[in-house]
Amino acid sequence: MNLSLNLRVILSLPILVLAFSFPVLAQDGNGAARFPFSQAPYKVGEHLTYDVSFSNFLSVAHVDIQVVSHAPFAGRDALELRAHAQTTGVVNVALFSINNDYTTYVDPETGLPFHSQQVIRDATRSNDVSVDLNPPAGTDVSPSRERSLSGTYDFLSAFYRVRALPLTVGSTYTLAIRGEAQEYQVEFRVTGSEVVRTNVGSFTTLVTQVRVSGNPMFKNAKAYFSDDERHVPVLITARVSSADLKVELAGSEIHKPAPGVIPAPTPPIAVATPTPAPTARPTPAQTLAPEDWPFVVGEQLNYQVYIGTSNTPLGLATFQVRSHSRYFDRDGLYLSVTAQTTGAAARVFVANDFIESYLDPRSLLPYRTVMNRAEGKRRVNQTLTINQDYGSATTDKGQKIEIPIGTHDYLSLFYVVRTFNLTPNKRNAVSLLVEGKPKTLFINAIKRETIELGQQKLPALALSLTTDDPQSDKYQFRVWISNDRRRLPLRMTCQTELGQLRADLAIVPAASQ
Repeated sequence: MNLSLNLRVILSLPILVLAFSFPVLAQDGNGAARFPFSQAPYKVGEHLTYDVSFSNFLSVAHVDIQVVSHAPFAGRDALELRAHAQTTGVVNVALFSINNDYTTYVDPETGLPFHSQQVIRDATRSNDVSVDLNPPAGTDVSPSRERSLSGTYDFLSAFYRVRALPLTVGSTYTLAIRGEAQEYQVEFRVTGSEVVRTNVGSFTTLVTQVRVSGNPMFKNAKAYFSDDERHVPVLITARVSSADLKVELAGSEIHKPAPGVIPAPTPPIAVATPTPAPTARPTPAQTLAPEDWPFVVGEQLNYQVYIGTSNTPLGLATFQVRSHSRYFDRDGLYLSVTAQTTGAAARVFVANDFIESYLDPRSLLPYRTVMNRAEGKRRVNQTLTINQDYGSATTDKGQKIEIPIGTHDYLSLFYVVRTFNLTPNKRNAVSLLVEGKPKTLFINAIKRETIELGQQKLPALALSLTTDDPQSDKYQFRVWISNDRRRLPLRMTCQTELGQLRADLAIVPAASQ
């Protein structure tokens, strides 16, 4: 299987597989009237986030979809829909980068779109496209830069229009969809109900089978909608060539827009965009509002890992701030890190780690940690539920670990350090859970210096990380963070039996940067 080619085909589709999984395209101006229409899914402020996995890649992309506003546009009453799709992790660094934004204006009474805008970005190009759809009778043809498609839904309006169907068990809908260069017939059959468990909770769902004629790429496609009036797509699965594709709900929330204000679009992920930093605090038991974070939801930091003096990467690591929503019945900040060996190193030693952490958004302390680590023959699959009020962590096997109140996991540490007072000669201390045991970690700000990263010279703050062990600096952990508001970790080093291990920040090759 040509993985790069298959992923490129999949991720080049608007909002990935969602465009094929939820088609509701009519061939004439009255096509929408063939099916009942519910306005429940079009709730202004709804924000849905999805994680996409493909083959053995745990996370290849994420998708954000939202109903932004209900306000006039181009002289017509309109609902504004927006979406953002971006490749992540190894795919983003090693294969290709996609960072796209979509905006569609639809009729609130029918869900029929009348204007669509797309900003398509990848590693080599950036392209803006505007499309007028379903123009009123007597309307002149659009300028040459815009294309006019009569009586159709684009992918974003289709995502909501299918949710507005009754989705009665046993019903079948045969729909026409139109891609950029081809038209498809889709059979959309509701087969029953099933409980689906995701990171944002368990849902009773309506199970549907999706068959796309004329498109043999997708097989055994299924979509699972929440069994309520909103019909939120909770999970989508399909077989693509010889690999499995999964699109899973990662966040669902309703934002209440300010009166008379149209919310701004979800910003594209860009490493170089500065954001406000929090007030420096000397202790780890701090309280931060979201606007005080030195990072934004959607931030993605990619690192190439080297050993010794070699300039050939032996691994990749990706840190992501995925979303801010409700997880496990409480407000949470969802973070993840993926790390794996690559190239020749992967043929000698296979490592593929994925860690998720759910933090209290004000203290940045974790309340749930999920670890899936595969390092050679070693396997660790563990879920920790952390009670910071009582100082305990409980594994998924019922084992209880006593910890100091305010204990961090690996992932929360990576982000909370960026909020510390890091004035040179300043020392901070935190409790860190390491292999099931709490350790005291000391973060010492050493000095300001300039480091070379790729072809750039960057001002940085040098930090040393030591423990309360007898050999406190055994591994000689060192970190250089950017000397600005975002406090980006630029470089991390430590000593191993094979020599010095170094992880350098790699700028994502996206046009927005």
